[in-house]
Amino acid sequence: MDRSAAIELQRRGLAAFVRLLARGSASSTLFERDGVLGAIVPACPDRSVINSVTYRDAGSLAAALEELAAAQDAAGVRSWTVWVPEEDRDVAATLEAAGHRLDGTPMAMTLDLARLPDPETEELDWDARATTADLSRINDLAYGFQAPTFGSALTDLPPDLPLHLYQARVDGEPASVIGTLDDGDDCGVYFVATLKEHRGKGLARRLMHAALAEARERGLRTSTLQATKLGYPVYERLGYEAICTLEMWEWRGPGSA
Repeated sequence: MDRSAAIELQRRGLAAFVRLLARGSASSTLFERDGVLGAIVPACPDRSVINSVTYRDAGSLAAALEELAAAQDAAGVRSWTVWVPEEDRDVAATLEAAGHRLDGTPMAMTLDLARLPDPETEELDWDARATTADLSRINDLAYGFQAPTFGSALTDLPPDLPLHLYQARVDGEPASVIGTLDDGDDCGVYFVATLKEHRGKGLARRLMHAALAEARERGLRTSTLQATKLGYPVYERLGYEAICTLEMWEWRGPGSA
């Protein structure tokens, strides 16, 4: 897959993630204009990643930005972010001029599932029946968020979403979680978290390996994710390849925590 196709695959995956967030709780809504999607999640007004925005091109975002900002403000959302591939310098300039600040630079990564070896899970206590409560709790604890942050955002996920929630247990208790979201023939990976006291045991890597093997069995061909510095070596060991840096241009309004 060439770079432009891989970036387009990332855009599609992030758009599916935004749609998921916009359906995660009763008060959440989806902002949708020509080429622009934004999750508006009043239950988490200060977590910009939960109020994520994607766009098709610079023109579509510029045309919708003022209306999007007004919609977020009207819903009481004080912090939201726009995902920008590193080469979209016009978009970055537009957002900076509008008061956004660069908050993070995760790496966009893609995996050809045909190249994934079979997982070795004999010593891993895992299944695909994690609850949203455990997924949310472990993400809040792992990332230092005040509970319930993810718990507030994911209270009412509809059953028709192609979302699969995995867990690995230590001594019978959930210690590592992953969510995968099917989008066409791509498997998006989100909500990867391991409790701090159980890091360094390879739980997330082995759990992801099992989840990706199941995605391949469902007929999916690729997987996409956005890697932090902590997660990058885990994903690289599974065969993911770096595509580009994704810039998270955050709006943080007055009174945001």
